[in-house]
Order: sequence, then C-alpha cells, then structure tokens
Amino acid sequence: MTDIETTSVSEQGFVTNSQVGDFSLTIDATDEEGPNPNDVLVADYASCFLPAFRVGGQQRDHDDLGKLQIDAEADLDDGDDISAIRFDIYVEEDLSDDEAEEITERAEGICHVHAALREELEADINVETDAF
Repeated sequence: MTDIETTSVSEQGFVTNSQVGDFSLTIDATDEEGPNPNDVLVADYASCFLPAFRVGGQQRDHDDLGKLQIDAEADLDDGDDISAIRFDIYVEEDLSDDEAEEITERAEGICHVHAALREELEADINVETDAF
C-alpha cells in the first residue's frame, strides 16, 4: 500500500511543478522560479525537526517550549551535492544543556526526514519512454 503520492512535471528547462496532496510546489534548479532541490531538502529537514523537537520536549516533561526556530546551513561539494547540514535551534524555554541534549536526541529518533537520510533509501527507479 502506498502512503504518499506526488506528481512532478517538468515541461521544459529546469523548473519542476509538484502536486503534493492539495498543495503545489515549484522547485527550480536555477533558483529563478522557486527554491532549488537542495534548498527544499534542507528546509524540509528543518520543518520536520521542529515538531519532532517539540514532541521530544513533551516526552521529557517540557510541555511548553514556546517559540522554536531553526537556522539551517548546508555545505555543497564540488558536484553540488549536500555534504553537511547544520542546525542552530533557538528555544524560548530556558533549558539546561542536559535537557536540550536529551530533547535533541529524542527529536532525532522522531524526525522522519532524519531517519530517511540514509543511502539504502535511494529511490527504485523505473523509466517509461514515449509516454506522452
């Protein structure tokens, strides 16, 4: 059974329009009509990690962390592949270093994107030519 379905279309050039449920997303490898795929991946990772951090806090008896913010950075190698990602997480609640570390470790176990970033999750690819 499939749990997630998207449709992505590139009519020409390097712009891809994706339909994700009721939402449309434009991604552009040239950064002209939308963010590029690497930017979207980093933003997606941060967008997943924030709620995971909040849940991790709740599981560690911190029910109200207040405002959370991630400033994310990524390094690209010579082939423009992401080689490193760093998060600076800002939390409104005053936590000890130990509490912040515990919540972070729990969030790593909860965040689906964190879990997905592994080599064995590369796509199975099937190509159909003369399709249109």
